[in-house]
Amino acid sequence: MNIRSGVIWPILIRNLSSYFSGVLGYLFIVVFVVAGGALGFDAEFFTANEPVLDQLTEWFPLLLLFFVPSLTMGVWADERKSGTDELLYTLPATNLEILLGKYLSVLAVYSLALLSSMTHVIILIFIGEPDFGLLASTYFGYWLAGGALLAAGMLASMLTTSMTVAFVLGIAFCGVPVFLDTAAGFLGAREAIESLSLSRKFQDFGMGVVPFDGVLYFVSLTAVMLYLNLVVMSKRLWASGKQADIGVQYGIRTVSLAVVLVCVTIWAGVAAIRVDLTAEKLFSLTPASHMILDSIESDSRIEIQAYLSPEVPREYTETRKQLSGLLRQFEELSSGKLDVRIVDVEPFSEAANEARHFGITPMQLMTEVDGRQQEAEVFLGAVVISSNDKVVIPFFGKGIPVEYELTRSIQTVAQEERQTVGVLNTDANVISGSNEWQIVTELKKQYEVVSVSPDAPIDSEDFDVLVAVMPSSLTDPQMDNLVTHVGAGNPTLIFDDPFPMAMGTQFGVTGAPRQPKPSPGGQMGMMGGGAPPQPKADGGQATRLLNTLGIQWKYDRVAFDVSNPHPQFSALPAEYLFLTAKGGNEDAFNLVDDVSSGLQELVAIYAGSIAKDSTVSGAEVSALVSTGPNSGLLEWAEFVDDSPSMAMMMGGGAAARPARDPVRQVDTDDHVVAARVKRDGEVKANAIFVADVDMISDFFFQERTFGNLDFAFDNVTFVLNAVDSLAGESDFIALRSRRPAHRSLTRVELEKSEFLTVSEDKRKEADAEAEEALEKAEERLSARVKEIEEDESLDPLAKRQMLQQAQQDEQQKFSLAQAQIEQEKNDIIRQIEMETNREVASIEAFYRLLAIWAPPIPALLAGIVMLIIRVSSEKNNVVATRRR
Repeated sequence: MNIRSGVIWPILIRNLSSYFSGVLGYLFIVVFVVAGGALGFDAEFFTANEPVLDQLTEWFPLLLLFFVPSLTMGVWADERKSGTDELLYTLPATNLEILLGKYLSVLAVYSLALLSSMTHVIILIFIGEPDFGLLASTYFGYWLAGGALLAAGMLASMLTTSMTVAFVLGIAFCGVPVFLDTAAGFLGAREAIESLSLSRKFQDFGMGVVPFDGVLYFVSLTAVMLYLNLVVMSKRLWASGKQADIGVQYGIRTVSLAVVLVCVTIWAGVAAIRVDLTAEKLFSLTPASHMILDSIESDSRIEIQAYLSPEVPREYTETRKQLSGLLRQFEELSSGKLDVRIVDVEPFSEAANEARHFGITPMQLMTEVDGRQQEAEVFLGAVVISSNDKVVIPFFGKGIPVEYELTRSIQTVAQEERQTVGVLNTDANVISGSNEWQIVTELKKQYEVVSVSPDAPIDSEDFDVLVAVMPSSLTDPQMDNLVTHVGAGNPTLIFDDPFPMAMGTQFGVTGAPRQPKPSPGGQMGMMGGGAPPQPKADGGQATRLLNTLGIQWKYDRVAFDVSNPHPQFSALPAEYLFLTAKGGNEDAFNLVDDVSSGLQELVAIYAGSIAKDSTVSGAEVSALVSTGPNSGLLEWAEFVDDSPSMAMMMGGGAAARPARDPVRQVDTDDHVVAARVKRDGEVKANAIFVADVDMISDFFFQERTFGNLDFAFDNVTFVLNAVDSLAGESDFIALRSRRPAHRSLTRVELEKSEFLTVSEDKRKEADAEAEEALEKAEERLSARVKEIEEDESLDPLAKRQMLQQAQQDEQQKFSLAQAQIEQEKNDIIRQIEMETNREVASIEAFYRLLAIWAPPIPALLAGIVMLIIRVSSEKNNVVATRRR
């Protein structure tokens, strides 16, 4: 069929001009962009602190549900009511050409509305550093979704002469794809029906990906709706008496077309063809993966068996889809070296037993179904097998980088022999049977992991890299064995911590270097008269180890940083270090060293600080991770609450609890949390020293797996990079570090930081004033005591009595003054906090108002200009004698 653009164009211009001949077209755009600004820049947007349109994307289907019918309700209904539709049908044009002219006109209005909403992007650029590829895919998804629903809205308008009825019918028709995922619970076959919902197809576009099945879905929906429009248009030509038969015929055609398009869309989803527009190309295979696949020997046969539940919770849908798609890509690119088998696993099936045989057990996950929290049993694991080795990935959590896990597993089983990592036995009990830390479990996916005893000389031939966690807890003989090993230049990764929260109880920290070692047998052993614990080497200060490395590290001093890029964690103390290159800390990570160059954000908790020991020659100390300019240091007495506690540490001694709101003095130094040490000469060193143990606690490994937070930390990536670098394994470092760049609302953060700095100065001033007032009160007490002591007219007994009375009186006055000063200081601090919260809220409110009311300005200006032009044109067309 020949479609003539010369016929379509006049119809398009006629309808388009009718929209903007009055205020209605401009009103549509104004309402659309104002609603988009209100939904996209809500309080959650500022809490997330990311320059993205995720909030708008979440609400966009509902926004379309009301905007599209209001845009299409008059397309046919108004024409039919006024009778002008008959004039259209007399034109030398086919029904399809008339329909396309109408459709393209409303699509043009919608496109103009979307173009006006690009002011949202300008706002994001103004306050942050957005990913333009992600925004491009998001807006392309907006355009496709709107284009599909416009065809449904036109169908509703064609069925009635009332614009009101057309609006209601439009909501009903558009609501089918919008609410299909909600209705899936009532219709059965939840996964299949949800996969055809507009919201589900919309997700990938908001992630920076243009999926072929998503594009095909929206194009197919548009085609079906336009075909129904065409059927209704042609109804006037059906012969009387045969309308029922012709209606059935067209109904069968429509259903057949819909079925074909649904099948093609499902096939496209299985093919997993997509275009990755993200700046970091997160959904494309990296050169490292290609290189590893090419390096597999041609005679090697590697089998990957993936055991996946057919239906997974919504939040794991993308992970399952990505895993399936990557497995197919790996198989295609391997030139026959990989055999991939994807098994759908139903509970209590033979496939489930087979998965359990390989160590892949189902994960019990909580998910929301029809507004209710339900527990789902989900298989989402894989096993990679070769003639040399086997690697089991029990569960692909939504926080795990799928490509990295698969590539690492393939490389591991392709090797004839794994390298070995030794884990030193210390009081941290990192490797202790069933209670081993998850860092050990993670290392076992790539390395052989063995336990190393410090009680005997350490044989470096038994492993390639030694990991020592809390070596400050070692005894003298044990420390000597470790120092000998490290001083020989053997690769060593060391974690030590002045206040290890991971080694504590509900009562507080019990494993700090400053605290004594626990007694053999714990508290019961001590009470039963057991042997006392051996003292720690160097009193817990690890002096011999530090001298060997050529660094300084104070065993009872922690760092703090008042900068916190995550408003949702604002209640955490400043000793929780959010280490990121954003927010003015460009030197947070060493960009030259491969261990830290790809990191974006680390979290350290009550970490220490490292410095080069200037008295040691030949040591090269390179900072890997550092705090920012708004940081400082606290001594043990400043950050530990030393008030008596009933809780006794096992082996004796009270558990240490962090003090609430200690007085913090920000300095101008960047404090090093992790450093690489190289030393040549008689004493050698090849080590990485990290002044925090909590950053490798199980929490961060669990969070990496399940991704419950709205952002990712690089703690796991950092420690694995460190092990790989010391072991000489560089293949996975770049791939492991690959994730979305940490982008934040930099302008908002800057304004908040400036005000927070002022607030911190006011707090310091309040502390200083309180301290000065207390000193004056103490001086008054001392002066009164001195006055009595120097009074020679008093006999010794009277003098002693007067001294006691004076001290009692002055001490009472001092206590009252101290309480009053403390209360006044707390009132000032509370006022500062209230002012800070108000200022932060006002900054966010300003940008939110800007995001809501700036977008409609272009549409309003265009409307005013068009109104002036129209009025001027009307005046010029009026005869001069009739003008007033």
